[in-house]
Amino acid sequence: MSKRKTIRGIDHLGITVPDLDAASRFFEEAFDAKSLFDNIKRSDEPFEGVQAEALVGMAPGTVLVTMRMMQLGNGPGIELFEVRGPDQRPPVRFSDFGLQHFAVYVDDIDAATERFVAAGGTMLSGPNDMEGHEKGKGNKWRYGRTPWGSTIELISSPGPQEYERHTSLRRWKPPA
Repeated sequence: MSKRKTIRGIDHLGITVPDLDAASRFFEEAFDAKSLFDNIKRSDEPFEGVQAEALVGMAPGTVLVTMRMMQLGNGPGIELFEVRGPDQRPPVRFSDFGLQHFAVYVDDIDAATERFVAAGGTMLSGPNDMEGHEKGKGNKWRYGRTPWGSTIELISSPGPQEYERHTSLRRWKPPA
């Protein structure tokens, strides 16, 4: 018998942003996110140096200025990092390696789109009907970009999905 612990789910997603306060406002306005705590405040000593580089894999010369954990609905948290460093690059695109987006479940994709744009985001085309294994009545998705360029997907799947006919396993959905 295995003594391995069960994986429970995703706890949080970490996002490096150019301005922690502006990014926090975006998540508050677009998704009703709430600030839980700041692990590193602007008034604290920044997280930097050889030990910091070894702990989290930062490039030499990088400084973690401030860090905030936010609650986002009843899913994983969002951890925001304001970082200054040499050779910083723009957020990854769909075609780049690495985490290129995360999805936020919404009840009303049109209302969520309006809030996303009002908060300063930009939407790509859509909303789009889910196809293939995700197809179902009312199931929609749409990609948007945050003011700093990260990609977030809005997703709503009130109807049963095609894959559900072939397995008892289910994707996560918020409780009704």
